[in-house]
Parts: sequence; C-alpha cells; structure tokens
Amino acid sequence: MFGHQFSFRAILAAGALCFMAACSATFNNHGYVPPDEDLQQLVVGVDSRATVDDLIGPPSASGLLSGGDYYYVRSRIRNYGIRRPEVVQREVLAISFDGSDTIANIERFDLSDGKIVALSRRATNSSVEGQGFLRQILGNIGNINPADFF
Repeated sequence: MFGHQFSFRAILAAGALCFMAACSATFNNHGYVPPDEDLQQLVVGVDSRATVDDLIGPPSASGLLSGGDYYYVRSRIRNYGIRRPEVVQREVLAISFDGSDTIANIERFDLSDGKIVALSRRATNSSVEGQGFLRQILGNIGNINPADFF
C-alpha cells in the first residue's frame, strides 16, 4: 500500500516539474551587428565600401541591396510557452554611402527608436469569390475553345 502512494506522489511531482520546465522562456538570437571596437576603425568620408567589406564584412542581404546602403540587424526573440514570440531586443546598424562609395554616415538604432510598420502582402484577389460551385462549372461551358485541344 505504501509503495503505490509513493509512486503516485513521485509521478505527480515529476509531472509538475515537467510542466514548469515547459513554461520557461527560451531566447533565440538572429543576425549580426559588428561591435563598437570594429566600427571605431571606420572613418566617415574617408573609407569606402571595400574597406567596410574587409573590416566588418558585408551584411547578409548585400546581394539583394547591391549598390545600396548596408544594414546589419540583430534581434533577440523570447518564446514563452504557448504565447506569441516577442522581440525583446533589436539593433540596427545602418552604414550609408554617397555616390563615390565612400561612407556618408553610420547610425545605430534600437527597438525604442523604431515604429511599428504594418507589412502588407501583395495578393491577387480571386475572381470566383462569392460564386458557388455550380455557377463556376456552368460559367466555363461557353469558354471552351476546341482549338485549345489540338
């Protein structure tokens, strides 16, 4: 009798421990921003895009932004149980270049400097919206061209 009561308590304690461990926060780090020590080596108005590439490396999106400014982004995201992931830290380093590819400005932004930007998707609206199944089938009867079969 004593053995069954002890095993029930052990199972209950193990379940409670697993439940509490599952609800602990986990953090994910994404991106890279060069440290201040590396940025001190860059001189605005003197160094070029090639110097930035050599000292701190090009950003990961440089292929998409060829010829444009450099943006280094680092984010720290907290996942807590079943809640929606929350960005707790974000840092953006923007290096802008002038027409001759020399550094025009170096700026650093964080989450407190940002504004919420609503992202929109470009989607094509369906032309069959609001039409029933039979209306869609019967609407295609007159659109058949016999020349398309050959």
